[in-house]
Amino acid sequence: MASPPPPPKLPVPGRRNILVTSALPYVNNVPHLGNIIGCVLSADVFARYCRLRGYNVIYICGTDEYGTATETKAMEEKCSPKEICDKYHAVHSEVYKWFDIKFDKFGRTSSPQQTEVCQAIFQKLMENNWLTENTMQQLYCDTCQRFLADRLVEGKCPTEGCNYEAARGDQCENCSKLLNPTELIDPKCKVCKNTPRIRDTDHLFLELPLLSDKLVNYINETSVAGMWSQNAIQATNAWLKEGLKPRCITRDLKWGVPVPHEKYKDKVFYVWFDAPIGYVSITASYTPDWEKWWKDPDNVELFQFMGKDNVPFHTVMFPSTLLGTGEKWTMMKTISVTEYLNYEAGKFSKSHGIGVFGNDAKDTNIPPEVWRYYLLTNRPEVSDTLFTWADLQAKLNSELLNNLGNFINRVLSFVAKPAGAGYDSIVPDAPNAESHPLTKALAEKTNKWVEQYLEAMEKVKLKQGLKSAMGISSDGNAYLQESQFWKLYKEDPAACAVVMKTSVGVVYLLACLLEPFMPSFSNEVLRQLNMTPEETLSFCDDKGEIAKAKRPWDFVSAGHKIGKPSPLFKELKDEEVESFRNKFAGSQAERSLKAQADAEAKKVADKLKGTKLSDGGQKKEQKKQSGGSKSKNAEVDVTVAKLDIRVGLIRKAQKHPDADSLYVEEIDVGEEAPRTVVSGLVKFIPLEEMQNRKVCVLCNLKPVAMRGIKSHAMVLAASNEDHTKVELVEPPEPAAVGERVTFAGYSGEPEASLNAKSKTWEKLSADLHSNGELVACYKDVHFTTSAGVCKVKSIANGEIR
Repeated sequence: MASPPPPPKLPVPGRRNILVTSALPYVNNVPHLGNIIGCVLSADVFARYCRLRGYNVIYICGTDEYGTATETKAMEEKCSPKEICDKYHAVHSEVYKWFDIKFDKFGRTSSPQQTEVCQAIFQKLMENNWLTENTMQQLYCDTCQRFLADRLVEGKCPTEGCNYEAARGDQCENCSKLLNPTELIDPKCKVCKNTPRIRDTDHLFLELPLLSDKLVNYINETSVAGMWSQNAIQATNAWLKEGLKPRCITRDLKWGVPVPHEKYKDKVFYVWFDAPIGYVSITASYTPDWEKWWKDPDNVELFQFMGKDNVPFHTVMFPSTLLGTGEKWTMMKTISVTEYLNYEAGKFSKSHGIGVFGNDAKDTNIPPEVWRYYLLTNRPEVSDTLFTWADLQAKLNSELLNNLGNFINRVLSFVAKPAGAGYDSIVPDAPNAESHPLTKALAEKTNKWVEQYLEAMEKVKLKQGLKSAMGISSDGNAYLQESQFWKLYKEDPAACAVVMKTSVGVVYLLACLLEPFMPSFSNEVLRQLNMTPEETLSFCDDKGEIAKAKRPWDFVSAGHKIGKPSPLFKELKDEEVESFRNKFAGSQAERSLKAQADAEAKKVADKLKGTKLSDGGQKKEQKKQSGGSKSKNAEVDVTVAKLDIRVGLIRKAQKHPDADSLYVEEIDVGEEAPRTVVSGLVKFIPLEEMQNRKVCVLCNLKPVAMRGIKSHAMVLAASNEDHTKVELVEPPEPAAVGERVTFAGYSGEPEASLNAKSKTWEKLSADLHSNGELVACYKDVHFTTSAGVCKVKSIANGEIR
């Protein structure tokens, strides 16, 4: 029977009470790694650090469920907004659980508490005359017969120098500028793609200009006292410099907190107004005594974590809302803001499905502590950083496996060796350890690292905190190597005991300091030390752990029996990295299509295995080819019929903007519009030879994105055995553009779409015939058009690719 959950924590007089929140992730998709490091993971590290230090802390988060994006997603998936929220709240919960995120409460904004708290704050603002009514112009779609909320509109960003083509109606994803939908250039309705018109509608506004004095005083005092990150200060000052304007707090939607006002009862609160209130309402769902956290600024410190695009909502909008109520709220003390984590060559994007998502990380079988470590060492604290698979591999193999894992395993494995070779798993006694020069030097270094760690973590410099902890591991490895403990065991047993007892203490210290960053790693280290995390894992002044950093040999008592050591990390190999890079290329939608295509191709291949096309059980005899080549009998696989190869004309070819080895071609294959095709031919065929020439084009491959550009067909080329030489397969010059290429007269109906890895077309070859011509073949059956056979220039016995 499961034990009941612990009672909710409340602020304790005389203790340091810390309330941690992270930006509420929107509920319309699976979170990607950029979302995770930007808010929930960073906040989790800080909350765990606070627990480790003995502070009284709660960590509040949840899914942001109201607003246009939810309605839009519900339309896409043909269900209700509530069903979308239920589905993705569960997805988010599962992803964060796998990442070892430890919330005190992970709630939702579509709750009764949200309605209650939100409407109460609204009533206070009304009573204090901070709200005004105004008529605003809003985009209205005649096709959909509705006012279009901000995120239901896309157009060109009006900001000078940006001109991003897919800016949303509320904010440009490219330059982060907040917008009104009517400011967009050439706006379109996201639902029907038609151009909306401007129409008047009445709304309620929060008078930010009238609240500016109160707001500026709060910002000036708190940004210094709370040590706001520089990017948060810059973003806030940029907003203030532009001048505050009244901000609309209502929207013409159905899915949201209803406005408790007779005139506006058919409207809901705008998501920027109600979402930050979610921190309060989720705390209210955690404890009915929520006001003890949120209305006690003298005894509670509020730390908030988010990505840079959320800053104005937390430093301008939400504080103005709370100040306007006239009540004594716990206002944000410290804000920690991340820049963007980019993916390989581009941006992570939840809306476009680009990057590695939470469920993807789980599917790699790379443990969560490795993902956490990599994201935190790469945390974009002052500028954008880049996720690459090669960098992940390097940090895992070099820093975790060869540094941290190697140190801990060497120490514990030696202690675990039987007597005569080690200590039979018993930690030895080490009197007068401080008189051992090498050990004393290590203790001084360790103490400095711990001081740096604590200073960084108190200032929410998480990346520096992690670096300081890992410095202890590096020094530990050097200490082992310099001490030559394996020799000391026989030559100077007392010195060896000092080295090993000190090293076991450093292992424990690392488990403590790294717990906020890699909790499952720390739990495993404590298990190998034969210690219980709940009883022993802390690093606070009360218990004297900080003082022990100067005396690491005192962390673990002599006579303590350790557990069974085992490796903590596994090497990530080159072939795995390449596999992941390919697997997670393109968007989620493209990956899904590719997976479906692979499955379909496999089904077809399984069905067709062993199936031959024969005329009444007899082999077809081919006609003799021109030039005197001898006649051949050949069975033609029925799968040949699946190939839709056509004569194409390259109208235009140019280098791929983001890939040195790729061309992008516009090829006429006899359709209304040319097809865009991406080919890896740069190394083999000069650009000038790619212009205005006829080629053979395999047209029924599923489209696939290649470095951001979708390829809708494949140009056939021949390569030699070692792939050092590549030539185009050329149709006869008189062949008509769009004509289908057949196989020596054999023709069947092409399949609608083939997977790029289909074995059907991979069996094509180029063979030398007796007339000296090199003819493209399938099992000796020629590629043929009405004007003759298709050829290659000089490659004999090659492979068509």
